[in-house]
Amino acid sequence: MMPAARESLLDAAFTALTRRPWSAVRMVDVAAAAGVSRQTLYNEFGGKDGLARALVRREADGYLAGIERALAGSSDARDRLTATAEWTTAVARDNALVRAMLTGCWSERLPTPPSAAPTLASAVPAQRRADAPLPTPGDFVAIVRDRAVAALSAPGAHLTDPAELARACELVVRLALSCVAAPPAEGAVAPLIHGALRRHPVGPHSGGYEAPCDGTPGTGFQCAEPES
Repeated sequence: MMPAARESLLDAAFTALTRRPWSAVRMVDVAAAAGVSRQTLYNEFGGKDGLARALVRREADGYLAGIERALAGSSDARDRLTATAEWTTAVARDNALVRAMLTGCWSERLPTPPSAAPTLASAVPAQRRADAPLPTPGDFVAIVRDRAVAALSAPGAHLTDPAELARACELVVRLALSCVAAPPAEGAVAPLIHGALRRHPVGPHSGGYEAPCDGTPGTGFQCAEPES
C-alpha cells in the first residue's frame, strides 16, 4: 500500500474522531472517506485496534516533530525552550490525543491507549512500529528533555554545567505540562518560562539571568552584585 493512502486513512480516522467518540467510528466510513476499500484498510491496519494504534502513534510523532522544530528555531537557548513549551501547550489544547498522551488522562471518547504489542506481528513495517507500546507521560518528559539537552549542547554553546542544563530543560517540560493540565491566560506561557529560567542559565545568551539574592541554599549560583 502506498504511504499516501495510509496517511489518507489516518486523516479520515482523525477527522471522524473529532466528530464522534471512537466507539462510534466505523471502519467502512473511514475507508470511504479515504477513497479505498474496507478490505484495504484491514490489510493495512489489521482491524480497528490497529488503526487506533497507528493513529495514536502518528499524533505522537507529530508532537515530537514539532518539538524538534521549536528547538531549531532560534539561536537563543531561552527562546528555544520557550518555543518548546508553547508548542506543547498549543498542540495539547487542539489535539485530544496528544493531550491524553502527555497527561495519561484518556477520556471515553478516545481509543484505548496502546499498552502492549499484538500477539501476531503485522506484515506492514509501519504498523509494526505503531503496534509497539506508547511512551508513558513520564517517558515523554524524558524524551523531550533529552532532545532539548542535545539541541542546546551543540558545539560552541559554552555551557558551564551540563547537569544544570538538564535540570532546566526538565523544568521547562514539566511547566509546559502544568499548563496543559491547567491552561494559563493567553500569552502567559512565555513569561512563565522566562521567569523560571532566571535561575537556570542555559546558553551563551542567558548571561543576564542571575539568581535573585533570596538566601535559598543549594542553588549553586552567585548572587549578582548590586549596581552602584
